[in-house]
Amino acid sequence: MKKVLYRIIGIVLTLILIIQNVNVYALTEKEKLQNEQAENDEQIEEIKKKQEEIEAQKSEAMKAVEGLIEQISEAETKKNELQKNVNNLQTQIEEKKNDIETKEAEYNKQQELVDARLIAIYESGETSYLEILLSASSMTEFLAKYYCASELLEYDKQLIQSIKDQKAQIEQEKTELEANKSELEVSLAEQEKIEKELKQLKAEKDDEAANLTAEEKELQKEIEELEEANRQIAKDIEEAEKKYEQQINDLENVPAGSGFFSSPVNSNNITAKAYYSSGKFHGAIDYGIPVGTPVYAAAEGVVMSTANLTNSYGTYVVIRHANGLQSYYCHGTRGSIVVSPGDTVKKGQKIMLSGNTGNSTGPHLHFEVRKSPYNYKSSATAYGQDSRVNPLNYM
Repeated sequence: MKKVLYRIIGIVLTLILIIQNVNVYALTEKEKLQNEQAENDEQIEEIKKKQEEIEAQKSEAMKAVEGLIEQISEAETKKNELQKNVNNLQTQIEEKKNDIETKEAEYNKQQELVDARLIAIYESGETSYLEILLSASSMTEFLAKYYCASELLEYDKQLIQSIKDQKAQIEQEKTELEANKSELEVSLAEQEKIEKELKQLKAEKDDEAANLTAEEKELQKEIEELEEANRQIAKDIEEAEKKYEQQINDLENVPAGSGFFSSPVNSNNITAKAYYSSGKFHGAIDYGIPVGTPVYAAAEGVVMSTANLTNSYGTYVVIRHANGLQSYYCHGTRGSIVVSPGDTVKKGQKIMLSGNTGNSTGPHLHFEVRKSPYNYKSSATAYGQDSRVNPLNYM
């Protein structure tokens, strides 16, 4: 009996110790998470202070130039959109003109037939159909002639209705044509206005740039090259979205949360995240890796754009994924890209080799993620100010 009692007491004590350890462990984990959160808050505050210091150190001329560069970039984007609209309208106008000409030719042909039929009916007199029917020598012939006369009358009715319908369609298309012409005039006027604004903004930028230091001029050049490269990339991708629409639609639409992306390289050496050490917004992840390291697609997708630039992103690949996400792999080794626009790639498939091309201060891979509408702003100081999103939220 004592042995049983000792065993029960032992079990109870063991359970008490386990519960205490669990509570201690839970408390430790909670404290650990709270400490991590506090550290993160401190880092965020430190980054904000650095950003404020950097902004304060900038000359007024540099601030003015950055603002003008952004305005110029926005105007250039608007100009491109207007040009696209103008091209579309001109195509529509030409197509409608040709369509109207075709319809009018058919209309005139049908009108001639109707006129000929009306003349024939008029010349034969109102009793022509009756005479035809009464001339039948038998009931069978009468029914045959009656059927033919009915068919002829129905044909005449359809012919006249067809003429009316064609006329209505032509008038509608002419109205749409005039509306397109009016819209084209508005777009051309807006385009001319944008051209004048661009000319003025560029003149103002050049005046302000004359007051920059040599270091600031380098920064100005870098910003302008990046803005121009992003506009071109955006244009290429927009065209690719239409061209490869079917491949994009065929992608498996899985939830784009944690684990959606795998690491694009076999390395955990992240040298930069959302912000550089200076506090400047980066909007991507940088992996510090040697030149020639294999780079892999972070998720299944369709290759939208590839290029070997001498500036900006250098040698890069852009992949479109399900859920409207895009991933950018930049500063690769020139000529190392092994995929082409339109290719469907699998997660983990090799796409190029890392390098040190474009605006790069050392060998690394710049891994960036964007969501629709995929726009980029060099003036962005945090996520949410353009289309870039934190890649770590999807890994």
